[in-house]
Amino acid sequence: MSSDNKTSGATTVPDTKPPSPATQAGAISRWLAERLLDACGRAPLRITLWDGTQVPAQLAAPVATMRVNTRAALTRLLIHPDLYFGEDFMAGAIDVDGDLVKFLEAVYTGGEQADAVGPLRRAAQNLMSRRRSNSLSGSRSNIHHHYDIGNDFYQLWLDRVAMQYTCAYFAHPEATLEEAQVAKMDHVCRKLRLKPGEFVIEAGCGWGGLARHMARHYGVRVRAFNISREQVRFARERAAQEGLDNQIEYIEDDYRNISGSCDCFVSVGMLEHVGPENYREMGDVLQRILPQHGRGLIHTIGRNCSAPMNAWIEKRIFPGARPPSLREMMDIFEHHDFSVLDVENLRLHYAETLRHWLARFEAHQDEIHGMFDERFIRTWRLYLAGSIASFTTGYLQLFQVLFAPGKNNDVPMTRDHLYSVSNHS
Repeated sequence: MSSDNKTSGATTVPDTKPPSPATQAGAISRWLAERLLDACGRAPLRITLWDGTQVPAQLAAPVATMRVNTRAALTRLLIHPDLYFGEDFMAGAIDVDGDLVKFLEAVYTGGEQADAVGPLRRAAQNLMSRRRSNSLSGSRSNIHHHYDIGNDFYQLWLDRVAMQYTCAYFAHPEATLEEAQVAKMDHVCRKLRLKPGEFVIEAGCGWGGLARHMARHYGVRVRAFNISREQVRFARERAAQEGLDNQIEYIEDDYRNISGSCDCFVSVGMLEHVGPENYREMGDVLQRILPQHGRGLIHTIGRNCSAPMNAWIEKRIFPGARPPSLREMMDIFEHHDFSVLDVENLRLHYAETLRHWLARFEAHQDEIHGMFDERFIRTWRLYLAGSIASFTTGYLQLFQVLFAPGKNNDVPMTRDHLYSVSNHS
């Protein structure tokens, strides 16, 4: 037999060389990115990794692309996305190509539908995201963190009439931010049915715009409380410039120290900083200062059901914050026989307010770069864009709750007074 015949039956041994470590790492990274898309409910998003790997949306054309620039950032996203997306976006380890608001809307909507977080992972996330205290000293520190970073910064993008850092009221879609903020203040004043000569106590007065509006246009006296030193200083200066300091007293103090008696109590944008654990104590304050004929209004960011604040927002933007559900808010009222007279949800008005704020923020980038570094700018861009998405997707609500002592029969039979021609004095 020839040698050719001897070898004719031999088989070729396949190449069994294992994949390289780089190939294995790439496959793992792609798998992790796909799991991340699963956690987002397969939202219409594209993920691009640091090595150029792309994980495309499967069900629809992507609205935006998230670029994950490091392997560590991808891992952190899977551990605690509510916290680490913001942390790594701030640092530049994550970028978004495309409309940031639409990207976040897709994430919020898809993530809610997927609801893929198990109990152990949720427990671990809660341990990593503990809310800061709203004690007397803790509240002052929490407010200083956000509101005392410089009035010049806020003046760049808030309205130029009253520096209102709360939800505006867009009575018509063409309204400017200034017009909508004035409309919000009138909306609040009409709900309270303010009368000349009445005395109003305001808790959490911001830069004092609502107090000045009430004094000037409704003829009331106002005592306004705030624990932000920068805001109180600004408010006092502006009231003196406008000749209203004889009608308004701005006090740098905590709402828990309010004393005396008033015809009306109002709080716009403070309750989300109080914490549900302090609501009964707040009810004690209201019972102490509101006589039988009194009225009150609380305007607050809220939730449809009880849940903590987004972990990154609580850590970087609003320490100690927790928007309440309506059920939680009842702890303020029901222990002292306060009657809830009216509840209105202005969620979409807040989304529109935030669109104006974000547009002005972006329009003043040169000035803001002169004040702060790139990390700060990325932080605030994400905060404003994320807030828009939170309201458009229903993740957050905006409640206005009107109330009065239970025996107060001086209440309107209809809502006609809310929408009549301006009743400025």
